[in-house]
Amino acid sequence: MSDLLPTPLQTASAVRPVRPAGSDPLREAAIELEASFLAQMLKSAGLGESREGFGGGAGEDQFSSFLIREQANQIARSGGIGLAESLYHALKETQGE
Repeated sequence: MSDLLPTPLQTASAVRPVRPAGSDPLREAAIELEASFLAQMLKSAGLGESREGFGGGAGEDQFSSFLIREQANQIARSGGIGLAESLYHALKETQGE
């Protein structure tokens, strides 16, 4: 039965970025921009808002922005919504001119 559960190493490898971090500064900038966009979308969707029943109090309110930002970074680095890739190609074209 334990063979069916992923090990921590297998789980961590599933969250690896699509491309190595730091490989291209232009790509990194595009990924960061997508992450910022996603963070705003997650915030607008209500992620991180305190719940009525079992909320975490003032601590949850203060640190929810860090959680949202990290979730957005993970989404963007694991493929995201394709915005970073589009931005990268557009920036690469303008840089080549």
